[in-house]
Amino acid sequence: MANEIQLKYGCNPNQKPSRVYMANGSDLPITVLNGKPGYINLLDALNGWQLVKELKQATGLCAATSFKHVSPAGAAVGRPLTETEAKIYFVDDLGELSPLASAYAKARGADRMSSYGDFIALSDKVDLCTAKMIQREVSDGIIAPAYDDDALEVLKSKKKGNYCILQIDENYKPEPVETKQVFGVSFEQGRNELKIDKEMIESNIVSQNKDIPDDKKIDLIVSLITLKYTQSNSVCYVKNGQAIGIGAGQQSRIHCTRLAGNKADTWWLRQHPKVMALQFVDNIRRPDRDNSIDVYISNEYEDVLAEGVWQNIFKVKPEVLTEQEKKQWLAQNTDVCLGSDAFFPFGDNIERAYKSGVKYIAEPGGSIRDDNVIETCDKYNMTLSFTGIRLFHH
Repeated sequence: MANEIQLKYGCNPNQKPSRVYMANGSDLPITVLNGKPGYINLLDALNGWQLVKELKQATGLCAATSFKHVSPAGAAVGRPLTETEAKIYFVDDLGELSPLASAYAKARGADRMSSYGDFIALSDKVDLCTAKMIQREVSDGIIAPAYDDDALEVLKSKKKGNYCILQIDENYKPEPVETKQVFGVSFEQGRNELKIDKEMIESNIVSQNKDIPDDKKIDLIVSLITLKYTQSNSVCYVKNGQAIGIGAGQQSRIHCTRLAGNKADTWWLRQHPKVMALQFVDNIRRPDRDNSIDVYISNEYEDVLAEGVWQNIFKVKPEVLTEQEKKQWLAQNTDVCLGSDAFFPFGDNIERAYKSGVKYIAEPGGSIRDDNVIETCDKYNMTLSFTGIRLFHH
């Protein structure tokens, strides 16, 4: 390990010089095993590592996240994939997946368009199964506590041998006070060491419906820990241990809820039989296929179904996925969990969440209109937990 790493430039090519270093003179907790990390790569890596480390500690399950521009595009714990999930994440040809590979398949699969060129963080030692999955995706780099030798060799082959591979000291503990500069002004604050666990979910359930099954408590924990490392304002929808829609960095909370809800809807619509039956031309690029699916699902479907266009994408021209078909399919998505990094100011957020199948919600509470939020949850027999803790991240 070394005390500093010199970087090519900062956030942009004109921002030089650039480096990361330990101000206290100690060694950095990261070792570069391959490639050359950039400034934003390292921001993604260190935020992503904290996220997966906390998910592992809180759930006991291995965890993965797919980071882009200092917010997760997806995050998940290592639960087995269903046959449908394996198909929509395009990993059904890999055979039985390890728990870590399953976690990354879910993290990458939540929003494949946003995950294009991601930085990956994994909670556990990287195995060959996971490395082979990553090998065929467009990704900038990875951070993990360790690598199997064969997995490391596979990853080193990416990007013509320039794939960024970082190893983190899993026992590293940062100092309790953190600092940063903005416009030459130094900011200082205590680190956010808040522990997110089931007790936080259970302690103050304010809705008439008090029932939260244990697996839904884990989903709510996944949502809150994901939000802890997502640029605020932020909202996160989770199902079966996987973030299925993340709305990050919006100035209005309802916009967060809509953005994340729209992503969750897209995730569910990708499982519609018509989408599952799409026949792509041979050798289509993975990002072109992913983009075509998203457009086919959207109201801009003519962009991929127009004459002279669809032939470049599909072997057989697909039937339109009608609004009525989408509405009927979306109604089948149920028992979704939702976390918010700050209180919902109005019940309109709950109304939007209900349209995407949300049943369980965790948010801080504390709005002057909490009564309206609780009333809206009760209208739909949702369970609402007030955590009392805000999770802003900037």
